[in-house]
Amino acid sequence: MNNNDILRRLRYALDISNTTVIDIFKLSGCTIEQPTLIKLLKKEEEEDFISCSNPLLCLFLDGLIVQKRGRRETGSDEAPKPDASLNNNAILKKLRIALDLKEDDMLAVMLLAGITISKSELSALFRNKGHKHYKECGDQFLRNFLNGLTVRYRGSVTGQSD
Repeated sequence: MNNNDILRRLRYALDISNTTVIDIFKLSGCTIEQPTLIKLLKKEEEEDFISCSNPLLCLFLDGLIVQKRGRRETGSDEAPKPDASLNNNAILKKLRIALDLKEDDMLAVMLLAGITISKSELSALFRNKGHKHYKECGDQFLRNFLNGLTVRYRGSVTGQSD
C-alpha cells in the first residue's frame, strides 16, 4: 500500500473532512494548504498527483494522535521528528494509539473485516523488530484493518473509492 492510499482510506474510514485533515497536520507542526492536500488525496494516475512521503504520513498520524488523545506530557513543547522509515507495523501502532484501541478492540476490528487472528499473532505485530516473535505487517493485513475501521466507524466499506 502506498502512503497516499493509506491517507485516503483513513480519511474515509474516520469520516474526516479536508479542513480537519489540514488541522490534524497543524497539530504535528506541519502546514499544508488545501490545494496540496487535494493533490495528496489523488490517485497515482490522476493529473497533479503528489506522492505522500513517509515523514509526511508520520506527521499526519502524529497529529491524529494529538487530536484524539491530546498532547503527550513530556515537559518539552517540541514536536517529535517524523520517522522516515515508517512501515506498516509503525502505522498500525500509531493508529492503535490514536484510536485508543485495546487488544480486544483490534481483534474486533479485524473481525469486522472478515479476518480472524489470535492474540499472539496480533501481539507479534507490535514487538520490536529484533524480537524472535516479531512479525512484519503486510499490506493486505493493513488494508483489512483499514476496512475494519471503515465498518466500525461508518457502518460499511461501500462507497469508498479505491
